[in-house]
Amino acid sequence: MAETDFQEAGLDAALETAIEAARIAGEILMSWRDRFTVTEKSHRDVVTEADLESQQAIERVLKDRFPGHGLLGEEGLADAGTDGDFRWIIDPLDGTGNYVHGVPYFAVSIAMEFRGELAVAVVLDPSHDELFTAVRGQGTRLNSTPVSVSAQTVTDLDSALVTASLPVGLASADHPAVDRFLRVLVSAQHTQRTGSAALNLAYVAAGRLDAFFSTSLKPWDMAAGALLVTEAGGRVTSLDEGLFDVDVADLLASNGTHLHAQLSQLM
Repeated sequence: MAETDFQEAGLDAALETAIEAARIAGEILMSWRDRFTVTEKSHRDVVTEADLESQQAIERVLKDRFPGHGLLGEEGLADAGTDGDFRWIIDPLDGTGNYVHGVPYFAVSIAMEFRGELAVAVVLDPSHDELFTAVRGQGTRLNSTPVSVSAQTVTDLDSALVTASLPVGLASADHPAVDRFLRVLVSAQHTQRTGSAALNLAYVAAGRLDAFFSTSLKPWDMAAGALLVTEAGGRVTSLDEGLFDVDVADLLASNGTHLHAQLSQLM
């Protein structure tokens, strides 16, 4: 797609709106932390009133500014809209398990696609007041300061810090995702499972992590983060180094160095 097409799509206005919506949602999450009740959504997975209220707030802001745009959100939100060029992909609370247990590693994630390509990304960590943003062709920023991946300092797996997302409620230690995790565990310098895909991707973009992989994510878990990584100079593919598709649960993100291929080979 021509760069002029993106320029004409009003991406800067979309970014401002996404930031506004994320800030409102972040305030909601922080205000609920000490007073929510937990209800079961699936085995070892929970949903809170905060999650729902956060998504509703984001939806109101987006529909007010862009009434024709499509919306896709974690908590049952699926609105095709009347303008097929735009789709917003929303996770009102990424890292629910951490949030419920008081671990300050969760985020609000908002992305916008333009004609099927990721164009705007916002990931807000309300616990630490860190706002990661990206607009296609304009790089990635953390609290307005440009950031980039760790390509200048880490190029091989044996010196890399790698994170992964595993399926919720694993029924067996023989699950392929566990096998992949263990392969990386014995090959990378450090391997972790942290509980927030959006923040993991944001951290790869900011050079704090060197790679992240998963085959269990939904579009809202990875849409914003994927754009953050690529705009920061990193690489996002499927595990076999094929094309990344936000609607397919198959993601390998890295700083774009040789370690990307090393991880892919381990998979």
